[in-house]
Amino acid sequence: MTSHALIRPAWTPVTIAVMVGGFIVWWPLGLAMLAYILWGERLEGFKTDVNRSTDKFMGSMKRAGFKQPFGMERTGNVAFDDWREAELARLDEERRKLNEASAEFESYARELRRAKDQEEFDKFMRDRKNRDNGGQVVDGHPA
Repeated sequence: MTSHALIRPAWTPVTIAVMVGGFIVWWPLGLAMLAYILWGERLEGFKTDVNRSTDKFMGSMKRAGFKQPFGMERTGNVAFDDWREAELARLDEERRKLNEASAEFESYARELRRAKDQEEFDKFMRDRKNRDNGGQVVDGHPA
């Protein structure tokens, strides 16, 4: 038993209708369908060739000694590796200090906003109390 897909890379009534519909809706869709009809049989081989080429390229990069930048691989020079590790540790310590300073400043700014809000609320309550006592208030001060 063989099974056939409804839309396959061949000149069938369905593929022709999809191609014409694609040209009516948006011409690149029709063009893409035409390309699929003409060269769709080669699509699987093309995909295989691309995968094989990519694998071969990456293998050659690995053999040539290509490494990720800033990788923690050892270079073979002990003095350089020790210096690099010490510098990275120093940078991590600096980053930690900066994060602590940032958190401290955020806390300080939050406290300033809270104090300002408290002051404004206290002023509002004084003005409200004066207004309730019958006193006139002009620009936040009893008249």
